[in-house]
Amino acid sequence: MALPFLRLAFAALSLSMTFTCSEARSGSHSVLPRADTWSYVGCYSDNVGARTLTTNVVTPGGEAALTIQICQSTCQNLGYVLAGAEYSGECYCANNIFNGGGLASDGEAGCNMPCNGNASETCGGSARLSLYDLNNAIVSLPTLTTSSIPVPTFTGAPSGWVPLGCYNDSVNARTLTTQIYSIAGTSMSVDACLSACILGGYRLSGVEYGSECYCDHEIENYGAPATGCNMACGGNLTQFCGGSGRMNVYNYTATSLPPTPTPTTISATVPSATITDLPKEWTYKGCWVDRALGRGSILADNLPNDANMTVESCIQNCITAGYSIAGMEYYTQCYCDSAIINLGALASSDSQCNTPCGGNVNQMCGGGDRMSIYSNQTSLIVRQLPVIQNTSLPGNWKYKGCLTDDAVNRVFPYQIALTNNNTATNCLSLCSEFGYSAGGMEYSNQCFCGDVQDVINHKATIVDDSQCVMLCTGNRDTYCGGPSLITYYTWTGTPLNSWTFESGNSAGKYEFLIGGPIIPLTSAVGINGKISFLEKFGTSPANNSTGAYELDLTQINNYTAAWRPMHVKTDVFCSASIILPDRLGRQINIGGWALPSTLGVRFYTPDGAPGVPSKNDWEENYQEIGLQTGRWYPSAMIMANGSILVVGGEVGSNGAAVPSLEIIPRPAGGDVLNCDYLARTDPYNLYPYLAVLPTGGIFIAYYNEARILDEVTLQTQRVLPNIPAAVNNFLGGRTYPMEGTAVLMPQNAPYTDPLVVMICGGSTPGPEIALDNCVSLKPEVPGAKWTIERMPSKRVVSSMVALPDGTFLILNGAQQGFAGFGLATEPNHNAVLYDPSKPLNSRMSSLANTTIDRLYHNEAVLVPDGRVLVTGSDPEDTRFVQEYRVEVFLPPYLLNGVTQPSFTFSNGNDFGYGDTISIAATLYRGNPSTVRISLMAAVGATHGNSFGQRTFFPAFSCSGTAANMQCSITTPPNAHVYPPSWAMLFVLDNGTPSVGQWVRIGGDPARLGEWPNYPDFTLPGVGPTVGAGGVVNKGSATTAAGNATLKI
Repeated sequence: MALPFLRLAFAALSLSMTFTCSEARSGSHSVLPRADTWSYVGCYSDNVGARTLTTNVVTPGGEAALTIQICQSTCQNLGYVLAGAEYSGECYCANNIFNGGGLASDGEAGCNMPCNGNASETCGGSARLSLYDLNNAIVSLPTLTTSSIPVPTFTGAPSGWVPLGCYNDSVNARTLTTQIYSIAGTSMSVDACLSACILGGYRLSGVEYGSECYCDHEIENYGAPATGCNMACGGNLTQFCGGSGRMNVYNYTATSLPPTPTPTTISATVPSATITDLPKEWTYKGCWVDRALGRGSILADNLPNDANMTVESCIQNCITAGYSIAGMEYYTQCYCDSAIINLGALASSDSQCNTPCGGNVNQMCGGGDRMSIYSNQTSLIVRQLPVIQNTSLPGNWKYKGCLTDDAVNRVFPYQIALTNNNTATNCLSLCSEFGYSAGGMEYSNQCFCGDVQDVINHKATIVDDSQCVMLCTGNRDTYCGGPSLITYYTWTGTPLNSWTFESGNSAGKYEFLIGGPIIPLTSAVGINGKISFLEKFGTSPANNSTGAYELDLTQINNYTAAWRPMHVKTDVFCSASIILPDRLGRQINIGGWALPSTLGVRFYTPDGAPGVPSKNDWEENYQEIGLQTGRWYPSAMIMANGSILVVGGEVGSNGAAVPSLEIIPRPAGGDVLNCDYLARTDPYNLYPYLAVLPTGGIFIAYYNEARILDEVTLQTQRVLPNIPAAVNNFLGGRTYPMEGTAVLMPQNAPYTDPLVVMICGGSTPGPEIALDNCVSLKPEVPGAKWTIERMPSKRVVSSMVALPDGTFLILNGAQQGFAGFGLATEPNHNAVLYDPSKPLNSRMSSLANTTIDRLYHNEAVLVPDGRVLVTGSDPEDTRFVQEYRVEVFLPPYLLNGVTQPSFTFSNGNDFGYGDTISIAATLYRGNPSTVRISLMAAVGATHGNSFGQRTFFPAFSCSGTAANMQCSITTPPNAHVYPPSWAMLFVLDNGTPSVGQWVRIGGDPARLGEWPNYPDFTLPGVGPTVGAGGVVNKGSATTAAGNATLKI
């Protein structure tokens, strides 16, 4: 008799404590014993990971309507004798006190939250349960601790079922959406739930909270593998039944499916209520079986449930969503699609669609797994059961299996979201287009691309195909993986990329050349054989420079003699340099850091010779000569008429866009021309790529766009296709600050082939992953598309140098980031040789590595002896050094043991179009029949742009012997094929180049030699070059004396 007395005393004490706590709150939330057989026990402690009452139940009206009585009734109906309310809206049931649960240490203080459905009652609190028992059950129940509960050990599954593991779940977004209420919590087991699901025709089954059973046909609401399935089943304590917000999921994998009726005609029986206002051409198509034996819904798009649904409203919603079939099911459910899927079939009787519509009880809206179908299709389209696509694949792709993935550490590096059109065809076509030989689809809408090596590196494994069962967003007849599972394919045809990894002399080599006094911003090889450098004058971190230097390669062992200080007057930071076609090959530099630097037009007239000191310096006077508008990060190009085109930039340091073009020298009426395409793409279009086209017009590429401009009006002639970027991000760019590098492919006599533009590297917004491909285009060909060739590695802020044998050296840069101070990481030390004479996708060879990081403000230029001069790295970043060392890269053609051929000009070095250049040459390996001759146009290099770069293989004929060879070389035919320019001429003996010598072709048609006509500027005048007998004048615009023919 003592226990009832103590129980009453405890209840009275609890009542008093609750009243006192309620006084502290704003209202009266009393906890009273119910009038029925339920009694209040007290405020119990609880824990999310170890529940005191292990079954979290869904109550009528949901959490928003919870009252103590609703919680008690729900638990009682499910066979439980304990009920507890928590956190205002949660209801828990059990038949024992689990996990050491007991009265809260703070008494009733923690049970302080009013019930959502009745504010006068208390429904527990945070980690606190208001606990009730049925018929004094608490008296006879032991408190179960973890040690007293049998530990679950069973992780298998009945025959025909495969355990998929522990998945996350949420009350408001169920991973499996159909809950089975017919199994009491005390009877719950894995076997009971799986049996209930298979009887309902479901393929997937899940157990949760020790006592809940859920079914579905596919993983819903982004369900994914998780941990935390640690609760024992209420009816079998040796089995795991999920956990708090966690579900043990099983997949039914039997391949033998019951036969389904396949009538040849469709019943047109009308439901009991006549529907007279259907949309035009929509008719009733019969009662159809839905979700037969786990096949999934026969219509894919399940619209939100509508308690007021009618046939008309469902049809209209489907029409609005763009579908031609509407299906009503179970009072309130509306489904849409444009085909019957999952082997849908008519029910044996229309009477099986027997649930009235929620919004009109006189209409029938399907039934349990039965759907009333309406459509405007004359004959319903019925599709087959979904499969993994392994036939009719694009190219040479082959299905390999269902591959495991990791949501955190992905197997493949590139993910594309194909929200509405993910299919094997679409996904794999993307992968192969960008050069990836492995890939697949995951989670219905995700496409992944990479390499087979990625699978090996991540130790991913193949699992049973039955686990890759999520339908493709672009084809509901096929599967696109599953949660953290990829339908995995590999390319089995001719390799998409065939890179060569060279070694020894075949890999070329880097050599340290000399320490430098500056970090160059621009590099240019002068016609005097020396290299001029400009740096950011006044904004350099060291700030101890004159802003310009010239390097004499013959004086490398004498530092003072090697480096000649030169001087600029304004800051050339992020300017542009080109070599002029005037008689003296002046170098011009335009733009700069800030006013007046941005207006700057600077000239240097190369003098001296290798080993002979130079004296001339940079000349500049912005008050006499300057741009019409200030420009920072502009581009410049010599046009076919010899004038200089200046394009784009910004006002100054990170300033507003200057989206315009101008011509210098400024022609009469030559104002700037504003360009909407430059304004629209700022700030991703700086240092755009420019080229004169052989058929006329000007090619311009900026950000990820390109077009052809009229060379007279500078207006757009034709917009070209957008430039491809990354397989997973078409918003990637190719010009500063997503800086790649561009070149023109060699032009071969008779110059009838279309010009090819190639751009390599770049970056992407967001994670700023560098691009790993080159793209090329024949812009003059109508309808031409970009060709993508994958590189062996990713590259941004890179350089590319045209070599005299027609190949290109790709080097420097980073694998992540943008151009700019401190914005790039993962330096790329590897040099790559691109050989356009080889087949596509087999043109790249990995060469030697440097040990020096070459990041922002790196440059590389070809020097006359065939080496590549490599300079700079200006990251202003504590992670990487400011790099003053100068290197040279020796291409393989200098390491083959062959002596470089030599030659001399027989008729000067200044030629017009269609002229003949005569040389006398000596070979040391081959003979006249194996000779090649190339012309390498003069270059000013900065920020991945090689202004002026062009490679020519002209027509020629040679006679004589290797020791005494005479050659006649025909210059290109016109200024569109070969814009007026200086160029280095090389003789190649079985691929080994001579030392290049300078020639001018095309003269000075714009008479740049007479500009700017001020006494403080050196004026070459117009006429023959010095090498052809010309003279030099300063401070006047006189032309050369003598009888030499003018080349204008």
